Parts: sequence; C-alpha cells; structure tokens
Amino acid sequence: MRSKVPAFLIAFVLAVGLPKVAVAQQVMPMHAALGMGESVPALNIVASSHPDPSPLLPPVRLPRMAPELALQVMANHAIIQDAHLGSYSAISTVTAKLPDLKERGQFELDRRYTAPRTLQFTPVQFTGDGFVKSNVIVRLLQSEVDHVQKDEPGQTAINNHNYKFAYKGDEMLQGRLVHVFHLKPRKNRPGLFKGRIFVDAYTGTLARAEGRMVKSPSLFIKDINFAQDYADVDGFTFPVRMHSQAKARIIGRVIVDVVHRDYRAVPASEVAATPDAALAASK
Repeated sequence: MRSKVPAFLIAFVLAVGLPKVAVAQQVMPMHAALGMGESVPALNIVASSHPDPSPLLPPVRLPRMAPELALQVMANHAIIQDAHLGSYSAISTVTAKLPDLKERGQFELDRRYTAPRTLQFTPVQFTGDGFVKSNVIVRLLQSEVDHVQKDEPGQTAINNHNYKFAYKGDEMLQGRLVHVFHLKPRKNRPGLFKGRIFVDAYTGTLARAEGRMVKSPSLFIKDINFAQDYADVDGFTFPVRMHSQAKARIIGRVIVDVVHRDYRAVPASEVAATPDAALAASK
C-alpha cells in the first residue's frame, strides 16, 4: 500500500481516509461514486466480531527527523505496510449531508479488509433520509470497494513520481510536531490532489493530507475539497477522520464526514501462519 490520496475520498468523487496505505493511507473522493441515475450494486457483506486488543508496548523516545528524511521514511513506511498488512477491521461511521435538499443520513458499518484486494462492509445502523443512503453513502462505499479491487496504488501514491514537494516548515498538529509539505501533482489525473501533507517529525508517518482534487472522475461532481487525518495503530498507519465537500449536479452541495475507530490489524505473517487470523481480526 502506497501513501495515497484518500480512497474514501476518491470514492467521494468518491469520498479519503485507510485503508490499503490507502487502505491505510489514501485520499479517494466519494463523489466519483455519485453517478446519478445508475443502479446501485450490492455491497460485499460479511459478519464480524472483535478480539481482545494486544497489549501496548511502552513508548520509545525517537529523535527528530530532518524534513527530507521524514518524507523518505513516510514513502518507505507505505511500501512496507503494503507488504506486511494482512488484514484489518474497524468501525466506520459515514455522515452525509445535502444542504440544498435539506437531507442527511448517517450509516455505521463494520469494515474488514483482507490483503490484497478485498474490502467488505457489514451494516450496523442507519438513520436519516433514504435518498442520502442510496444515492450518496452506498455509492461511496461501493466505489471504495471497487477502488481496492482494482489495486492501482501507483496511480495515486504520494511520491516523487506523481508529485512535486515543497517544504513549508514545521508546526504542531493535534499535539504532534509535523513537517508540512505543499504538493503539486505532475499530471492532471483523477485521484491526485493539490494541497498539503503533514508528516510526523519523529516517526515519519503521515498525519494529515488535505487539498483539492485536480480532476473529478465523474461528470456529475466538481470542486472536491478534503482533509483526512491518520493515526498509527500497532505499527500501521490508518485514516481516522475525513471531511470532504463537493458540488454535484442536480443535488447541489455534498458534505461527507467519515470516522474510523476500533482498528484491529493482523500482520501478513500471522495470517500466513494462522489462516483464521484474518477472520479473527473482524470478530
């Protein structure tokens, strides 16, 4: 998994937050998912439950990295995560608002990813307007599933091949010292964005990505802006919050907020050694 623009976000064209690195680190908009008038495919559904969390190791004090080193560590971390993440599960809450139509909806789901290309959702609870559920949230989720199945990390990876980087200094972000880089995409391609990334100055992991998608994958969506936060869980980096806004034909403004919690990650080595480990992560 490469560090990417949020997939949930490409899905907010799509929609941001996950996760390969996108499901652990990707920006995929949801609005690509909003092809109005198309039929909505069924989601891949599985049952889930949760194991006891592993005990946490004591924190280790790390030296502060130079900006260039932190950026390189982030890129390397994404490659390593892509190779070593066997599966994960989490609870996702998707809230979508259509201010111009005065409609909204909130969907809570269990999500489960299994390497290399399987992402499944189990509905837990929905409240709100049915139009928002069917035409915004379900399309967003299905687009994220489709994006993971295509598995084209090189197209949206946050690396020198896709972006030019400009260092803009350091700052505090939610209690973390981060290096700030401005990104300019080298190509005008769906899934790429112009904006900023925030890289932890001590761990070299991605803390936030924010900006504007340079090209919408859908004729129905435009002006897609997003911000996605990440957190480190058991050595892996996952999206935890995503906020995105876009303009859609007919329905007007679309605002989507996604929160991911209760991550359970299983390394690929454990999945290989114990075939049931991936299933256990979702229980």
